Amino acid sequence: MHCDLVITALRYPAIDNHAHPLLQEENRGKIAFEGLISEASGDALQDAVHTLACLRATRELQGPLALGSNATWDDIKAQREKLSYLDLCNKYLAPARIQCILIDDGLGSVEALGESVEWHDQFTSSPSRRIVRVEVVAESILEDILKSRTSASSTIDIPAALAEFDDSLEKELKSNASDPRVAGFKSIACYRTGLNISVNDSPTGVKLAFVEVIEMFKEQGKIRLAHKHLNDHIVRLALGVAGKYEKPVQFHTGLGDNDITLALSSPAQMQSIIAAYPETTFVLLHSSYPYTRDAGYLTAVYPNVYLDFGEVFPFVSGRGQLSILEQVLELSPTNKIMWSTDGHWWPESYYLGSIQARKALSSVLCDIVDRGQITEAQAVTIVQNALFHNANRVYNLGLTPHLGGDDYHAPGVTN
Repeated sequence: MHCDLVITALRYPAIDNHAHPLLQEENRGKIAFEGLISEASGDALQDAVHTLACLRATRELQGPLALGSNATWDDIKAQREKLSYLDLCNKYLAPARIQCILIDDGLGSVEALGESVEWHDQFTSSPSRRIVRVEVVAESILEDILKSRTSASSTIDIPAALAEFDDSLEKELKSNASDPRVAGFKSIACYRTGLNISVNDSPTGVKLAFVEVIEMFKEQGKIRLAHKHLNDHIVRLALGVAGKYEKPVQFHTGLGDNDITLALSSPAQMQSIIAAYPETTFVLLHSSYPYTRDAGYLTAVYPNVYLDFGEVFPFVSGRGQLSILEQVLELSPTNKIMWSTDGHWWPESYYLGSIQARKALSSVLCDIVDRGQITEAQAVTIVQNALFHNANRVYNLGLTPHLGGDDYHAPGVTN
């Protein structure tokens, strides 16, 4: 038994490099709890309770609620409703051992249903930091511009409006990048138009897409950016700002709901744009599953690419998680991998995302040590870097791991 390795994997403090806000207390029951263990939606979500991921989660959620081993998914749901909201949050966030959370607060419905970034600080020993979702910023700016221009005239000067948009977006992103509470940016190009982001601008294509957006706004009174030329234009602008200000840009890759085009969700689609912005740090989110090996290749051959191994905990079965983590380690330099929960809405998402990832790290690395391929000391360093130090360096957080408490001892140190 590799005690130092197991203790480090299970107990070392962590930086959660990608998560989302929890629900506000008054909204705790407004989203189906089954979303905890599946990306499915609508009628497909009812099948989630029959997955191995749900069966495993049911067992792992029993302990903090003091339920017996025979407790069902419905028992979990009933018991959690009996607790005060803060009590529920503490029961699941405390054992997750997360020191700092980087929170993308641009998730749909967050403004109406979710807590603020700062609210989460009560559960961590270091302040939470914000991840700015680029497309949400762009949509807000566009809506403001079009509101003012459509109210002033029935005819919109397209070149002038587009120039105003570019200028306003660049200024806002620079302002975000200068904010000490902002750790980085995120793009959801994967969801909107795919990861095959064009390197070159097409002025005509951008202008035509802009016209389509104006018509959408006139008809619906709101904007959802899913217009290829304009979306790619926005991403390129953000990559330029991020590179100058040394802020990483996270990209959703792979695993997601049925709003993505799976074939366009592989990070392999991004090879050209990665090469075109060598000064910008790219973080490939969600293990890029099922394209994990594609992501590993990119981290190995491009110095500005990093891989997050999150979200597959708890969405993928336990055996699947081990396979994914093994694929992460096949090619990825171990100083370029970072962990996250992709926690959202429910405190249980942070808990499962943490304990399952920790168990997987312990299992996979213990096996590699047993095969004589690395030493236990090297494996301990890999865990510490993956959970904390890599993210601390990449996002320039300036943190030191909080090792206090009697239940964690540095490897090689005994009482």
